[in-house]
Amino acid sequence: MNPRRAPGLDWILMAASLALVALGSILVWSATSHSDGDPTAYLRKQLVNVAIGVVLMVMVLATDHRWVRIVAPLIYLASVLGLVLVLVMGSTVNGSRSWLMLGGMSIQPSEFAKLAVVIGMALLVAERSEGSWRRRIGTVDVVGMLAIAAVPAALILLQPDLGTMLVLTATVFGVLAISGAPRRWLGGLLGAGVMVAWVAVAAGFLKDYQIDRFMAFTNPELDPRGAGYNVEQARIAIGNGGVFGQGLFDGSQTRSGFVPEQHTDFIFTVAGEELGLLGAGVLIALLGVVVWRTLAIALHAEDMFGRVAAAGIACWIGFQAFQNIGMCLGIMPVTGVPLPFVSYGGSSMFAGMLALGLLQNIHLRSSSSLPTRFVAPRTLVSR
Repeated sequence: MNPRRAPGLDWILMAASLALVALGSILVWSATSHSDGDPTAYLRKQLVNVAIGVVLMVMVLATDHRWVRIVAPLIYLASVLGLVLVLVMGSTVNGSRSWLMLGGMSIQPSEFAKLAVVIGMALLVAERSEGSWRRRIGTVDVVGMLAIAAVPAALILLQPDLGTMLVLTATVFGVLAISGAPRRWLGGLLGAGVMVAWVAVAAGFLKDYQIDRFMAFTNPELDPRGAGYNVEQARIAIGNGGVFGQGLFDGSQTRSGFVPEQHTDFIFTVAGEELGLLGAGVLIALLGVVVWRTLAIALHAEDMFGRVAAAGIACWIGFQAFQNIGMCLGIMPVTGVPLPFVSYGGSSMFAGMLALGLLQNIHLRSSSSLPTRFVAPRTLVSR
């Protein structure tokens, strides 16, 4: 008999994620401690967000995997309903109508839509491929997956939330590629994406501030006090950190409040200024570990749903982290997306923790059937 490995969590993924959450809470505290009023107000709110997120993670982790697939359509419909409510009764922040006020708490449904789209696409692929001799993804499958993503994408464009749209587009493309979509579809989607972006700019669908951000990305000197201000101040803050940083709570740019939205979209600048190249490198390494373990879970998943869902989450977290850090460094346009597990905010934290719970659920289901070691077979000989 071959001993089987007892089901267990992916402790490397768990440790890296919780380390990011802890580091992010400290950076949020540092970024907001100089503001008027209670210097720990944002820290306490963030700790509440983390506590709620951990509860959500445990709930998903402990749920039977069959129920996860059953409720997947409900999660998708709930996210679409949230996006519709945003357009009807949402609040506008920084030019984007993306927030719902519920019981004194602001919720951003588009954060949950990313996870909902991944789950919906994974469920469609799983239902059409499992138990069938045909394993290849065909035209009908690709069209169905694109239809699942199209509804939330259209609602997000109406807000408009360009940053979330970029992350969602990259995630959908990654899911299609990992699912085995034909290359002609992938190439066609890339071409169509470029064409749609050109038409959106030429036809005036984008807001003026969004166009200004892209222009400032190409040349921050065009408007250093306007659209290029965020990028310029972010690069100054990161440059001030040097190799070892100026020390927690001692960053000159951070304490002076020169970087806008520093506790949310530009949280990476706090790490760069106060922890330096080494501290910022550790943060990036932790995000890399999260993506690595997520891909490992996808590789060892025992079913198509788990494989596609985990890979989609890896694409989502990986590209969003790249987008956030890239805009702080000036290599990506400013689009206003949070850094996963690090930035201040409930919606981003809740969505990330739900994704982490789903990943651990998939890992538990897969690890329960993997042998721990090879054991020589025993032969019973009767004389």
